[in-house]
Amino acid sequence: MNNAYKSKFQLLEEIQQLRTKLAAVKLTTENRTAELYKSEERFSLAMRGANDGLWDWNLETDEVYYSPRWKSMLGYGENELDGTINTWASLVHPNDKDMVLKKVQDYLAGQADSFEVEMRMHHKDGHQIFVLSRGFKVTCEFDDKPIRLVGTHIDITERKKAETFADNNAQILEMIAIGRPASDIYSAIALMYEERHPGLRCSMLELHGNKLLHGGAPSLPKEYCHALHGLENGPSVGSCGTSTYTGKRVLVENIETDPKWEKIKHLALPHGMRSCWSEPIINSYGKVLGAFGMYYNHPGLPNQEESNDLKSAARLTGIVMERDQAQKRIRALAYTDTLTGLANRAHFYQRIEKLIKTSDRHHHRFGLLYIDLDDFKRVNDSLGHDAGDKLLTTIAKRLKGTCRDNDFVARLSGDEFCILAEEINDDYAANLAQRCLDVISQPIKISNRKLTPTCCIGIAHFPDDGKNSATLVKAADTSLYAAKENGKNQYAFYKPELTHKAEYRFQVEQHLREAIEKQQLSLVYQPQVCINTGKIIGVEALSRWNHPQLGQISPVDFIATAERIGMIKPLTEWVLRTACSQAVAWKKEEAPILRMTVNISPNHFLDKEIVPLIKRILDETGMTPTELELEVTESVAQTDQRNLSILQDLKNLGVSLAIDDFGTGYSSFASLKHLKVDCLKIDKYFVDDILVDKKARLLIGSMIDMGYKLGYRIIAEGVETSEQLKILKNLDCRNAQGYLFSKPTNVNAILKLLNSNY
Repeated sequence: MNNAYKSKFQLLEEIQQLRTKLAAVKLTTENRTAELYKSEERFSLAMRGANDGLWDWNLETDEVYYSPRWKSMLGYGENELDGTINTWASLVHPNDKDMVLKKVQDYLAGQADSFEVEMRMHHKDGHQIFVLSRGFKVTCEFDDKPIRLVGTHIDITERKKAETFADNNAQILEMIAIGRPASDIYSAIALMYEERHPGLRCSMLELHGNKLLHGGAPSLPKEYCHALHGLENGPSVGSCGTSTYTGKRVLVENIETDPKWEKIKHLALPHGMRSCWSEPIINSYGKVLGAFGMYYNHPGLPNQEESNDLKSAARLTGIVMERDQAQKRIRALAYTDTLTGLANRAHFYQRIEKLIKTSDRHHHRFGLLYIDLDDFKRVNDSLGHDAGDKLLTTIAKRLKGTCRDNDFVARLSGDEFCILAEEINDDYAANLAQRCLDVISQPIKISNRKLTPTCCIGIAHFPDDGKNSATLVKAADTSLYAAKENGKNQYAFYKPELTHKAEYRFQVEQHLREAIEKQQLSLVYQPQVCINTGKIIGVEALSRWNHPQLGQISPVDFIATAERIGMIKPLTEWVLRTACSQAVAWKKEEAPILRMTVNISPNHFLDKEIVPLIKRILDETGMTPTELELEVTESVAQTDQRNLSILQDLKNLGVSLAIDDFGTGYSSFASLKHLKVDCLKIDKYFVDDILVDKKARLLIGSMIDMGYKLGYRIIAEGVETSEQLKILKNLDCRNAQGYLFSKPTNVNAILKLLNSNY
């Protein structure tokens, strides 16, 4: 309470105290009367200056005095309204009455130190005003019982309107900050200004191209909003259509007579709209996004406050509209694959989650096709990424054209695509997969090269193969692996046993990285024996992995996994360093000089760092280069200049080279004349059949004869029986390796074999 208001209350209290004392002691002196008159005059002047209304409630008679100013606040004359509490009760808002009376009772009962309350009261012309009422009690001098309640009324309607507007504005800003839907914010903005100006109705239209789209208009008839939705803007298309066309404010005083409304006034007049003022909504770059419209049911132009609010409403709406359009663009980018225009991974997972919920609720079934292109990497490597991109966009169009309208096609990454086929029968997924195989395998010309792409497809069904997105995608991916194992251009359905293989493969992958980094693998060695003398002439180093939980893991599994997850380089480096260090250690123990053979992955062999790596390991371990032999498969023994260059660099180091699994490739004989290798290892595949297959014996004999004539050493792999050894000896094979001599074994066992001069 400010000082001026305190002084008024002090005067009022002083008057009441004097009146009470006069009544009690019946003072009649002229001084007392003059003092009372002077105080009342000062209070009357103070109240008139403050423009406050005075009320005086006699609690014993229930009579109330209402000052002329009190009555005028509510639109009544000095002689209107009687002086009873019922008058107040009929004027106060019903929802506020009990609250006010409760505060009065608490104050009179001494449960509150003061009486101050805000309430709504009815004005004579029908609207409501907000009133702040303050008062104090007057008590009897003898028993301190309250006998009157005296106070003032202040009209705080404008202040409350300003507070409400500020609160609403703050709520709208909060809605913007937390990302509420634009439609909700549009409605809140409209209602805020409509509350500020009774009788006003607001509308927000978004401009898309040259069309006006309904944004928000909570108080306008739906028929009118639907009629405007999709309307093309122009120089004479109502207030908002003209405003968005010109980018300027348009004020229409009378819709019925203004030419700008001539074409569409029949849409507005039936709903009582007579005037419309429009402000263009412009973004931070100066582009028109839409229009904010204000309608009244009577002809008119805005006053200064309405004009200012029209501008501020358009600006506030512009913040929301610009944010919403930016979010839509971001959402489109976030959920669309920029290369192919298909849905991307994020959109796919959003769609499958939604589809699972609806399918589960309605007991529907749907299929998931997981598609992976065959040999896509070769296209990128040989023709370049532009050619790869063109292939992917072509495949995307073919897949889209193959599916139904309600099938959902997405590109997950690289050359992987997925199709969600809704509400399918048992045959639809297989038929769709076959159509995809057929359409993808159509030839395409890229970079003056004719390509015939193929793919593999894994198929899973909801809910048969998975009841959530993770298990369903995993099932489809597992099916894809099964299709690839069957060959190219295949599709396969999910089978539960494939899941166990996939889980095992995943566990191997998860643990392998740590095993390689912490050097938890071990090496075993298998002797290579001279058939004629029986002496060990070399050993092949073979990696082994015995995991605490998974047990002994096959090299076939973990080496392929190492290649897939990019760990083949550190694995190869560890094997090379360990094997070379062991060879040097044996040599220091004066064991017979041996040739140490180490396998090199084809992927790693073609790495430009392979030669420097081997040279560094030879230097660090002290290994004699001529005592190291590297085994490579036939896939690297090609005539490609890169392959030949690496082979030559290794030969220059003094390292020996062997072709592993010789005879199983497709270009062995054609490539031999180009290669400077030292040894050919005849694959176990031929040795296994040497006893029962005459052709196998002829092939082995031919390889041995040809190898010797070209100057190569020959080693037969996989020799397990003395009968096999005998035939090999008759074919003049001089070296062999296999279980007949020794299984791959540890360092100590090999050392014993060396010392016994096997």
